[in-house]
Amino acid sequence: MKRSATFPAAGPRRGTLDRFLRGDGPRDGPLTLDRSRIFVLPTRLGLWFGLLLVVMLLGAVNYANNLGMLFVFFLGSAAVVSILHTYHVLGRLEFRPGRTPPAFAGGSAGYRLVVRNPGAMSRRGVEFRSVREDAGSVCTDLPPGDGEVVLSCPARRRGRSPLGRVTVSSRHPLGLFRAWAHLEFRELECLVYPRPAPPGPWPAGAAVTGLDVGGGRGGEDDLAGLRPYAPGDPLRQVHWKATAKRDRLVVMERAGGAHAELWLAWDQWPGLGTEERLSRLCRGVLDAHAAALSWGLRLPGVELPPARGPEHRERCLAALAEFGG
Repeated sequence: MKRSATFPAAGPRRGTLDRFLRGDGPRDGPLTLDRSRIFVLPTRLGLWFGLLLVVMLLGAVNYANNLGMLFVFFLGSAAVVSILHTYHVLGRLEFRPGRTPPAFAGGSAGYRLVVRNPGAMSRRGVEFRSVREDAGSVCTDLPPGDGEVVLSCPARRRGRSPLGRVTVSSRHPLGLFRAWAHLEFRELECLVYPRPAPPGPWPAGAAVTGLDVGGGRGGEDDLAGLRPYAPGDPLRQVHWKATAKRDRLVVMERAGGAHAELWLAWDQWPGLGTEERLSRLCRGVLDAHAAALSWGLRLPGVELPPARGPEHRERCLAALAEFGG
C-alpha cells in the first residue's frame, strides 16, 4: 500500500514587487542581507552615463574609430564591474535591534540598530533612512566587527513608538548604481514618557506622614536608626563609621520628617484632561526622585507602592507612558 507524501504548507510570502517596494514586513531577531533581499538599479547618474556611452559608441562606429570604440567598451566594463562592488557593500551584513532608551514626549528618540560587518574590509557609504518622514538619515562607514547606528526621530506622543521600515542603501564606489534592502523589526521601538509639566508645588494631599520612629525624642535631626543603603539615597546620609564596621553601605534614618511618604494620585488634579494629569504626575515622579523621597503612584487600575531609586522611577514613568485610560 502506497502512502502519499505530505509536505508542510508554505507560509504566506510577499510578491516580488511588494518585497521590492516594502520588504518582507516586520520580523523578530537578527537579519542577514543576502541576494534575495538586496536590489540593485542604476541611479540617475548611471542612466545619463549609459546614454553617453551609447552616443559615444554611435559616433565611434560612424567614423570607424577603433580607439573610440575601445574607450567606450572600457568605460562600459568598468560600469558593469561597479555593480558587483555596490552589491558587496551590503552583502552579508547582519542587523539586529538594539536597546533604545526611553524618551520624553517633545524630545528626541534615538533608535539603536546593531550592525555586524563579517568581512575584513570596511563598508563605505552605507546610508540608513527610515520610512518616517520626520526621521533623519545616517550615512556612515561600517568597519569590520560589531557597530551601532542611531536614528533620531522626534518623540511626538507618549506610548510605544515603533521606528518602522528602514532602508539600507549604498552608491559606492562610482555612484552609477544603487543597492538597497529593507529592514523592519518589531522590537525596534521607543517607550515615550509623557511630557513633564513645568515645576510647581506639590498637589494638596500628596504628602502622607508615616510613623515617627523617634517617638518624639529630640528634634527633627536626631538619629533614629540605621538601615541598608538603597539606590537613590543621597550620599550625605551614609554613616561612614558604621559602613566601615559592617563592610556595606548603611544610611542614617532621622526622626521626624525623614519618614514622610509621597503619594501621587490621579484624582489630585480634578478638572484636568488625561494628558494634563499625566504630565503633572510625570513632573511629580521626577521631582520626588530628585529629592530622594519615597513615593507611590495611583492610577485608575494601577497602584505602585511607595519606593525610591532609579528602578522605581522607571516603573512609574513606564506606567504613565502606557496608561490607556
